[in-house]
Amino acid sequence: MGPASKKNKKKRPSFRKLLKTSNLKLENKQKNRQFKQQSSAKKHRKEQRKLHQAITDVTHQTLKPLERYKTKRVGEEEEDEEEFLESLPIDMLEEDDLEEIKAMAQKASFLTRDLSSCAPVHAKKRKSDQPVETYEKMPRKRQQNEEKELIHLLPLKDKRGLIPQSMEKPVVPEAEEEEETKDQDQMEQQELVSTPSLTPQEQLELRTQKLMERKLRIASLASAILADPHANIKKLKEMRAMLMETDPCVAVTVRKLVMVSLMEVFKDIVPSYRIRPLTEAEKATKVKKDTQQLREFEEGLVSQYKFYLENLEQTVKDWKQKKQKGSQAVSLQCYKGLAEVAIRCICELLVALPHFNFHNNIIVMVVPLMNDPIRKVSEMCCEAVRKMLKQDKLGQASLAAVKVISGMIKSRNYDVKPEVLKTLLCLRIKEVDMKKDTEDTAPKKKFMTFKEKRKSLSRMQRKWKKAEETLQKELLEAEASESKDKKIKMHTETLNIVFLIYFRILKKAHKSILLPSVLEGLAKFAHLINLEFFDDLLAVLHSLIMSGDLTYRESLHCILTSFHILSGQGDVLNIDPLKFYSHLYKTLLTLHAGGANEDSAIVLQCLDVMLTRRRKQVTLQRAQAFVKRLSTLSLHTLPDSTVGILAANRTLMHTFPKCDILLDNEMQGSGVYLPELDEPEYCNPQNTSLWELHLLKTHYHPMVRKYAVHLMVGAPSEGSGALNMELGRRTPVQLFEDYSVKDMTFNPPVAGPPSKKKEHLVIGHAFLDSDLKRLTDAALQTDFTEHTVMDIMGCKLE
Repeated sequence: MGPASKKNKKKRPSFRKLLKTSNLKLENKQKNRQFKQQSSAKKHRKEQRKLHQAITDVTHQTLKPLERYKTKRVGEEEEDEEEFLESLPIDMLEEDDLEEIKAMAQKASFLTRDLSSCAPVHAKKRKSDQPVETYEKMPRKRQQNEEKELIHLLPLKDKRGLIPQSMEKPVVPEAEEEEETKDQDQMEQQELVSTPSLTPQEQLELRTQKLMERKLRIASLASAILADPHANIKKLKEMRAMLMETDPCVAVTVRKLVMVSLMEVFKDIVPSYRIRPLTEAEKATKVKKDTQQLREFEEGLVSQYKFYLENLEQTVKDWKQKKQKGSQAVSLQCYKGLAEVAIRCICELLVALPHFNFHNNIIVMVVPLMNDPIRKVSEMCCEAVRKMLKQDKLGQASLAAVKVISGMIKSRNYDVKPEVLKTLLCLRIKEVDMKKDTEDTAPKKKFMTFKEKRKSLSRMQRKWKKAEETLQKELLEAEASESKDKKIKMHTETLNIVFLIYFRILKKAHKSILLPSVLEGLAKFAHLINLEFFDDLLAVLHSLIMSGDLTYRESLHCILTSFHILSGQGDVLNIDPLKFYSHLYKTLLTLHAGGANEDSAIVLQCLDVMLTRRRKQVTLQRAQAFVKRLSTLSLHTLPDSTVGILAANRTLMHTFPKCDILLDNEMQGSGVYLPELDEPEYCNPQNTSLWELHLLKTHYHPMVRKYAVHLMVGAPSEGSGALNMELGRRTPVQLFEDYSVKDMTFNPPVAGPPSKKKEHLVIGHAFLDSDLKRLTDAALQTDFTEHTVMDIMGCKLE
């Protein structure tokens, strides 16, 4: 039953095949055929008119015969014969020849015949002939009735049966047809002549008038549809027909207005459920009038929505292919503007109607445009997909989008924009089924067996239990689609496809520009990866870091991904990621200090995952080494990064209370602090102090001064040196974002209380690069007091 039913099932046609055989194309072909027939008929009529005019000109002219011979009297005939004989050369003729010539002259010839007469040449008049006989012998002209075209009407049904009906088609006289065609030709000529004769001001006024008429028409149709969608659903077709505006003066503007208006109309009248096609049995059954009206409304809505999407897709396709239409109403230069409006409408429908029909077809249209070379188009589509993924609660639309994105990336051989992969970070996946397969996530309910009921329940209780179980079974069968098990199943399948994309890129295209997006995605969803892949994934990430091919941000993403893996399910694994600690400790001082730095946020996230969340696996020496290096780093970063680093130090001092020994000048053990050593465990951080705080307490930025003073007194939670409640609850990453420096200006510092977002966008007394280098080299060699550092800088900090 299973394989046979699979073979018998026909594949549903795709959206592109439906587009090829759509009624719209058939209507366009029929219209083109009619236009060709009309043009050929018009040419034929013009030729007939010319031929008819030539014939009438010839018939009105008077015919001039070669010679006219009037009837003459007997005496005159004799005189003429004598003159004729005298003119002939009789001397040279013989008598026999002369007699033959005279006989021929008496007979009728073509020279003496009247051309206008119809009588035979040698007809002899007989007295016996009667006029009746000649009349009967003449051919008769019969009146030929022209066959008239019949229009077949609907038949009537009687007791006797069906009675066919027909009527004659009204015939327009040729004279009227000629007049109509002449009038049309004259009108066309007048339009052609009158249009260029308008001044630019008149042409602008004419365009404004036409545009206002179209706007009023669109507004009236849209308001009628929104007022009563069920009764005015047919007006959607009239409104959609305006997408084919042919007036070159207003065609582009009208089409844009109609696209946007139809989008808003569909967003308002579309129901909150998916409309399925009716079966043959449902169509055959009789239903109530209200139900029939609802069915007609749904059928018309789905068909018009489909045609509207086809028009939008065809507009984008014409722009991509630069395909010039035959109507010439819109030039090729205007295709880009039309296509951008069409793409905007498609993106709006993608976000607004994820539950309605053809949503998967919209995803198929939008996803390839995410990688469009035009930045405006790609950003518009990526933003729409991000909104859709954030709003999708069930996961059905997200699953469809991820499938299409995976297919596009594979088909283009991983040559896509990083923004395409960054959209996957908006997936709302927090829980997946890791123990079972995705096919075994159907809801299951255990019911008591008959023996268990008989042992523990009475007869009445068994009766009630049976009714209760029957009701529960019915509820499970009719359970809503938003059930938790179905959602987990969707999320599991989606996440499998996402990891498939990431692992393919790590394996085959690890040197592409997609690697940072892949590592960022793995860092977000690493806690949902199956334990079987942990060892291999950590090995791949470490090899990428050690290869040296990665940028600083990519290596930070690798570290963050590794610790996300180990902080989730990886807690059960006995893995010591010391090499990742060493790499971060070594590369901290290479953090860019010449401008606004986005890598600081990733560094702060790494510190939180590596030290704060894994406090039980981190030694005290490692924590002290990171606190000391972060303090050194805070001297040559911008104020936003410095505030975040000091907040991270505050968190570490709360997490590891014994780090307060760094605030004391006395040495706490043997050895000397080795700041150039890249191993945090063996650099003896307990033998140094946080002298950098003395510099930072005189910083020009008020928030840096506040945090430096707070750390100098031991970062207390209560008392005079404690921070206020609002600042104490902010995380280092949040503080970095609050005081991020986006635009650097060298204005004087602003006095007054700091604001939360973009408080001071000034650099103030900025350190020079050469001074930074001298300060860093000196700090690495030995410890200095506040005055020594200021002597090195050659300036006094206010």
